[in-house]
Amino acid sequence: MQGLAVILFPVLLMLFALAMERVEFRLRRFSVRQQEVEEFLDQASHDEVAALAQEGFPNALDRFHLRRKGAAGNEPRPTGIHAVGSGQAG
Repeated sequence: MQGLAVILFPVLLMLFALAMERVEFRLRRFSVRQQEVEEFLDQASHDEVAALAQEGFPNALDRFHLRRKGAAGNEPRPTGIHAVGSGQAG
């Protein structure tokens, strides 16, 4: 019985390490860099801060990037059901 444990333990440990590596890779892909957070906090509009409070950081960051792309290309800002009006008291 001990011999079986000696053989199986390293194999199971390696499989666990490989599984955790895959999990870490997926988490790293979805993480936000510190530079993006600092840029958002420095330059976010009222609408984007409201989106952060209501919808979470990924959606607010998407709005921020859309606004920056729109300002660079002089495109109109997207509006829709989830748009938060500026000037509203929050």
